[in-house]
Amino acid sequence: MNTIKNVLCLATFVFLSNMLVAQSLDRVEPPFWWTGMKNPELQLMVYSENVADLSVAIEDYDGVELRQVTRLQSPNYLVIDLRLSPDVKPGSFEISFNRGRRTLYSYDYELNEREEGSADRAGFNTSDVMYLITPDRFANGNPDNDTIDGLKEAANRENIGGRHGGDIRGIIDNLDYIGDMGFTAIWVNPVLENDMERYSYHGYSTTDFYKVDSRFGSNEEYRELGLKAKEKGIKMIMDMIVNHNGSEHWWMKDLPTSDWVNFQDEYLRGEYRITSHRKATIQDPYVSQTDLSDFVDGWFVTTMPDLNQRNPYMAKYLIQNTIWWIEYAGLDGIRMDTYPYPGKEFMTDWTCQVMNEYPNFNIVGEEWHGNPSIVAHWQRGKENPNGYTSCLPSLMDFPLQEKLTKALNDKQTRWSGWLSAYETLANDFVYADPFNLVVFPDNHDMSRFFTQVNENYNLFRLGIAYYMTIRGIPQIYYGTEILMNNPGTTDHGIIRSDFPGGWSRDEINGFTGAGLSEQQNDAQAFMKKLLNWRKGNTVVHNGGLLHYNPKDGIYVLFRMNEEGKVMTVLSKNENDFELDLSRFSEGLGDATSGYEVISDNDVSLETTLMVPAMSPMIIEIR
Repeated sequence: MNTIKNVLCLATFVFLSNMLVAQSLDRVEPPFWWTGMKNPELQLMVYSENVADLSVAIEDYDGVELRQVTRLQSPNYLVIDLRLSPDVKPGSFEISFNRGRRTLYSYDYELNEREEGSADRAGFNTSDVMYLITPDRFANGNPDNDTIDGLKEAANRENIGGRHGGDIRGIIDNLDYIGDMGFTAIWVNPVLENDMERYSYHGYSTTDFYKVDSRFGSNEEYRELGLKAKEKGIKMIMDMIVNHNGSEHWWMKDLPTSDWVNFQDEYLRGEYRITSHRKATIQDPYVSQTDLSDFVDGWFVTTMPDLNQRNPYMAKYLIQNTIWWIEYAGLDGIRMDTYPYPGKEFMTDWTCQVMNEYPNFNIVGEEWHGNPSIVAHWQRGKENPNGYTSCLPSLMDFPLQEKLTKALNDKQTRWSGWLSAYETLANDFVYADPFNLVVFPDNHDMSRFFTQVNENYNLFRLGIAYYMTIRGIPQIYYGTEILMNNPGTTDHGIIRSDFPGGWSRDEINGFTGAGLSEQQNDAQAFMKKLLNWRKGNTVVHNGGLLHYNPKDGIYVLFRMNEEGKVMTVLSKNENDFELDLSRFSEGLGDATSGYEVISDNDVSLETTLMVPAMSPMIIEIR
């Protein structure tokens, strides 16, 4: 009897021991990594109840060294520093978490082999035109994931500011449309989990930096999107945020340190310090430290805690997360949200470490300011009076966007109209690389371009022709090609309206053209023609730029390289105008004829050019 009892006790002990070993850690981030990275340092953040009480050991694995284990202020976190040798092989090794001789948790950490050429991937460039997509509002490819049990906000297409059900599958299903239109890159608004009570569809309140929101799909579907886009010659750009996360992020309920977010003590008392949004404080030579802190450290809104990147563990976490997504999803670029808000020192570290791993990559930063000098401050190669340097290749050209819209809407006189666009472009001397700026008529945070020009279709065509031929990398917001608008309101929910045809019962379909008005169909055809023409035109991609002071209601620009010349003629005249070409001899040279792209007509360039009223002309010079 005692023997049986002893056997049962031993069996129970073994069972309980196995149960303890079988327990899973709540989180290990990054969840896996790759061999062959330039930076040999890898830092893991481990989260589980009272994990800091445990010791850590790793299985012997050639090329993997355990350098340090750090316990943070919360007992539920451990930070593990590893060093990977340059010749470490792909595979997995066990990390064990022990109390005495007993292993309470174990984690098989995988080191994957990088895809061939990963480090040398080419980012988006001047040969590309981006298509900006708000995934919740583009197309609903999988209605089954519109509402997910356990996530706070359900789908309700009747709610302007709610979730409507668009998803990653909807983008995948319409890649042919995107490619046929002539777009060569997609910038997709954030897809990471936003488990917020409301207004979660936009994606800018991250609650898990390593997980795609289940209402958009899965990590695997996001990776599939990148792969299938590449098959069709379309690059993928990820929208990222390192300045803040959502107030429902999992770590906000158990902050690792006393300085994990800015103004943390005030937050814990139920108080909030909102950013001043005074962006010029960064460059201001006379700035007070109080004003600088109010901008950089203040929260974006009360539901977006401001992350403290001065904390070295936070900084490392965010940088590794970026690199993880580039490798995992095969990204071709990043658009960084609220670029100046995190603090310039961290943004230098972030950009330089990313660009060190991927020297040919591209990143565009959002610095929403109308002053070119403020925007130029951040670009790689810029010599700043304060000595600040950055590795950021590209920025959104907000100054040009603002002034081009003003140029179109203002009455055309000697001192207004085209002049504002001309003089803004003349400020390109402040940029280290103006040709690597992203130019755009509108985006997800501003009125639709058709609304900006007061639904004047002639002005719309002039603006699009400008963006298709100006220096830089054009970006078009989804629906701009079919004249989507937001008359009488600046509500973001309406600006980001559903693309017609993206839902199965839609009566109007922008993908097929069914139900579109004659003007919408014309706009779509116009955009498609220019996009596909631009796709194969290296003169517009990388040619030099020459422009002429606007005169007689007409603005003339040239793009030129060894392969040819393109002349853009933009007229705001109410009547046809006979343009004397003698003034443009520097651009025309000896040319006497050309091909006008929009009308498909040959034109004479001998002495004069008849320019149609309120119209653009794009002329390939022979």
